[in-house]
Amino acid sequence: MFTSTPFRRSLLQVLPLTAGFIVLVAISVASIIYVGRAREANAMVVRSVEVEKQISAVLLDVRHAESAARGYLLSTYERFLNQHELAATNLQDNLAKLRELSADNPVQLHNAEELSTAVRDHLAYLGKLIDLAKSNNQAEGIALLRAPESGQTILRISDISNMMRREEDRLFAARTIAADRLQEITSLVTIAGSGLVVALAAFSIFMLRRSAQARDEAEAQLRDNNLNLEETVAERTADLREANEEIQRFAYIVSHDLRSPLVNIMGFTSELEELRNDIFRRIAALSRAASPAPPTAENASDDAEPALSPEDASLSKDFGEALDFIKSSISKMDRLISAILQLTREGRREFRPVQVDVGELIEGIVATVAHQASEANATITVRPLPAIVSDRLALEQIFSNLIDNALKYLKSDVPGEIVISARTKLGFVIFEVTDNGRGIDPKDHQRIFELFRRAGPQDRPGQGIGLAHVRALVRRLGGTMSVSSELNAGSTFTVMLPAKWTMRSQDKSA
Repeated sequence: MFTSTPFRRSLLQVLPLTAGFIVLVAISVASIIYVGRAREANAMVVRSVEVEKQISAVLLDVRHAESAARGYLLSTYERFLNQHELAATNLQDNLAKLRELSADNPVQLHNAEELSTAVRDHLAYLGKLIDLAKSNNQAEGIALLRAPESGQTILRISDISNMMRREEDRLFAARTIAADRLQEITSLVTIAGSGLVVALAAFSIFMLRRSAQARDEAEAQLRDNNLNLEETVAERTADLREANEEIQRFAYIVSHDLRSPLVNIMGFTSELEELRNDIFRRIAALSRAASPAPPTAENASDDAEPALSPEDASLSKDFGEALDFIKSSISKMDRLISAILQLTREGRREFRPVQVDVGELIEGIVATVAHQASEANATITVRPLPAIVSDRLALEQIFSNLIDNALKYLKSDVPGEIVISARTKLGFVIFEVTDNGRGIDPKDHQRIFELFRRAGPQDRPGQGIGLAHVRALVRRLGGTMSVSSELNAGSTFTVMLPAKWTMRSQDKSA
């Protein structure tokens, strides 16, 4: 029942483990989710730092390019020209990287495009200064450099850069707050989950200790029970054996007492048959005396058997048939009583385990029924059979009954085939007696093993005790018996017996 103590104890042991497993799974899933989100938030914080770093790199390259251009304008040294070209190349790379880092933010991406335009304009302005220096027009270049509009592009670059830094500072602050919040949530989930796991672990330990205590108490109780177990089993076995012997004695006494009135009935039936002859002889004599016709030659003497009238002859015939029926019933009753006495004697017999060559034993049985098999046009095949330790007489009775039944119920219009085979399995030997006889209806498979019960047409001699006796012997030998059969498809009787049967096995089966 679901309310039983063992079930509740098992449930209380399983539930904490199940809950702990679910909590661990939930913590793991939540941790993975929040750690991923925290990693993304941290990545965004790092990206803000990288964007600001990249803005500084762009401004630094702008300053390098401008300083190199002015140095070339004033000195026309080639090294300044080379520095300007290197700074211009780095500017293009850094601007491309800045646009890439700002791709996730439309505002910053727009600012990055504006900054690129301003830088290109400033580089064009610096390019004019370099071209004037190359054509030895330094004076015009210096005048261009001192012109008021010369600082417009650099101011524009500075304004855009400051705008991008302010936006990135705002994003940095927001992303930092989000990352910190996710870190806190992850920590809370981990701490709460760990606390639940610890609580469940403590509860599981408590339940395991209770279970161990209950198990120790049960083991102690079991040890106490085992102290008297063998004595109790011996007492119960003795009681069962005594009850079995009492039943056998009762059956023997009943069968023996039934035979006495049966003998009396048989004796009085014989006397009644003699009285019948006298009665109908006198009836015939009286009929003859009352007849006006003179006696004929065959009934002229009083010692001759008188002829009866048709009515009296019919009555005499019915009387004789009734006596025959009584005698037939008495004979059947006598055979049944003899069978019961035989069963009780077999039940009282003590089995003795010996080494038995089953193949040799069955060959001997086959030899004794050879004439019967020849009359039935049947062949009996005995395949290799193993030797076992069992009671020899019981084995002989078992296989004699099975082979005799197989011969008895063969089909008259088909040559009979009977095969005895065996195989071993897990310390048992499985014997099979197979025939091609008329078979048994599946609904009668259990009926045929009952005492005085038979199946199919009752056109063969028998009392219905053979298979019941065989199954009783098989059980006493610690085995089992079954049948597999279909009508008009033959039968297979399977007997499974221990390969090494002992007296202890007999005690258990008793």
